[in-house]
Amino acid sequence: MKVLSVVGARPQLVKLAPIAAAFAETEHQHVIVHTGQHYDADLSDVFFTGLGIPDPDVHLGVGSGSHGVQTGSVLSAMDPVLEREQPDWVLVYGDTNSTLAGAVAAVKQHIRVAHLEAGLRSFNRRMPEEHNRVLTDHAADLLLCPTEEAMRHVANEGLAERSVLVGDVMVDVCMKVRDDVLAGAGIRPELPAGIDPDQPYLLATLHRAENTDDPERLAGMLEALASLPVPVALLAHPRLVSRAEKFGLKLTQGALHSGRPLPYAGMVAAVLGSAGVVTDSGGLQKEAYLLGRPCTTLRPETEWPETLVDGWNHLVPEPQSFADFTSLATRAAPAAERGAPYGDGQAARRVVDVLGKS
Repeated sequence: MKVLSVVGARPQLVKLAPIAAAFAETEHQHVIVHTGQHYDADLSDVFFTGLGIPDPDVHLGVGSGSHGVQTGSVLSAMDPVLEREQPDWVLVYGDTNSTLAGAVAAVKQHIRVAHLEAGLRSFNRRMPEEHNRVLTDHAADLLLCPTEEAMRHVANEGLAERSVLVGDVMVDVCMKVRDDVLAGAGIRPELPAGIDPDQPYLLATLHRAENTDDPERLAGMLEALASLPVPVALLAHPRLVSRAEKFGLKLTQGALHSGRPLPYAGMVAAVLGSAGVVTDSGGLQKEAYLLGRPCTTLRPETEWPETLVDGWNHLVPEPQSFADFTSLATRAAPAAERGAPYGDGQAARRVVDVLGKS
């Protein structure tokens, strides 16, 4: 069996790591195509080196652009790759423009498509990620769902016969890295200047278009974070840096200390060292849950409703006008034990097995 993985953004590279490792244990051929959707070294190169992912077999180098331009560029660039490789499966990951473009390119050439992390829904149709998820699920031949909730979503859309519950590959990689950090493997986060790793701090990220593209909204969010009574380590995504510079906003102010995005292992270490997380990232919400840290999500909805159980995660779409934002963001971890809604850490092996039998 020959499987071609299409990846292009930081979260997809993290998901690719356990998949690539699982393929390496078999006789199957695994071809990696990096679209270059995330071309910043902090969001791309460090994940290949830090997570032991083989170098991409193909790098499309599409770079930035509007959603239409970026999706179209990947779609166009994929055609000759698929014609040359003729895989049995094209495996697409998550909910980016690369995900949708990879799926459509394969469908047009009558190559079977498997969607990893299928069935997630925020039900917010203004999010480009939601368009990509829904369209990819309906185009795909095989939906590899991470949770029972995701299975219910695809069943409600008439896709039950194509779906398989495999668990979440993020559990595979997150738990392995967590164990390495706790075992004293020398993994330490490079936190922003002004953050003492031995004192309580919050870890924050902010990058979604709905939070960063409006100058007034972004200013309000930064001010809310800056006013917290605990130092906040802001891992600044290139999109956030660009928008802040454009609007004349300071990312380091008050309690807020800005620094670069971290490699995955450093990010896991940073979450483990923190008192809590404040983010608008889908992946970081789940990682905070897996690592036992309370999370405050700066959005009105989440693709990961399991994290909301027992107060591990709280949704706050307007922190600047939320009266209890300080107490919520600085709350202690719930006393309730977390369940295991995302699986047992063997999802990648299950994915490879399902593809081989389908």
